Amino acid sequence: MKYIGIDIGGTKCAVVLGNKNGEIENKIRFDTTNFEDTLKNIIDAVGKIGKGDAIGISCGGPLDSKKGIIMSPPNLPGWDDVRICEILKGKFSVPVFLQNDADACALAEWKFGAGKGTENMIFLTFGTGLGSGLILNGRLYSGTSGMAGEAGHIALEDDGPVGYGKAGSFEGFCSGGGIAKMGMAKALEMFESGKVPSFCKSKEDVNQINARVIAECANKGFDDAKEIFDKCATMLGKGLSILIDILNPEKIVIGSIFARCENLLRDKMEEEIKKQALIQSRKDCSIVPALLGERIGDIAAITVAVNGLEQR
Repeated sequence: MKYIGIDIGGTKCAVVLGNKNGEIENKIRFDTTNFEDTLKNIIDAVGKIGKGDAIGISCGGPLDSKKGIIMSPPNLPGWDDVRICEILKGKFSVPVFLQNDADACALAEWKFGAGKGTENMIFLTFGTGLGSGLILNGRLYSGTSGMAGEAGHIALEDDGPVGYGKAGSFEGFCSGGGIAKMGMAKALEMFESGKVPSFCKSKEDVNQINARVIAECANKGFDDAKEIFDKCATMLGKGLSILIDILNPEKIVIGSIFARCENLLRDKMEEEIKKQALIQSRKDCSIVPALLGERIGDIAAITVAVNGLEQR
């Protein structure tokens, strides 16, 4: 059997053809523009790429995966209550399945990546934001309305960088955007005291600070940058402890920034988990970087189709 995967992103879309092993055989990429043109390009690409027995769609939320509706994602202006599964099923007469991108990536890492062989796994994106997907008792858990696993919204402190619309949230401390915000606050504090931070040479450049530059400085041994990653790592451990205690997973797979900066995060993260999590649950759980890297978006979309047919 062959499967078609559609990865709808805020700036780029991809339509891929692959098999049940997550191997990609063909790919068409194009820019995400306005709704009408992007939907037309998706339909054209699906028609060109080859015959698939099912279609899987990975897209940022909010969405209703059960009804197959994309519901006004903030990074997709004009995509308001789009019945994408109904549209594509009508065009191509095959089953069509929809999942939010974090759930789709969780499925991909579970079936083909670092979570392969587990029954209970949590996946965290740890990229620009902090998305998560839950594999519980050997299947994706989406909750009553597809909103399960929104770990980024958990409050870890009463105040702190804003993520997911909440100050002091898990996403506020543990995301590329959160690390950048902590860097901006640290830089302004240092400039006020007459010091120059390692990751920003002038007060006028504060708004250009990003997680990558802070990580580079931390890896060079600069204390101000290391302090930001230490805070991030501590809060990562705190957030993971909540998930470990509630869900008792055997593995937590973390992507993007954790996969690239594990050396800056691992020690403080584990130190906090030892303080916070229940002993047995902590011993049951291993925390590992994601394995699929830049391929994850393509594989995730294919996996939505594979998983959709398996669960029917």
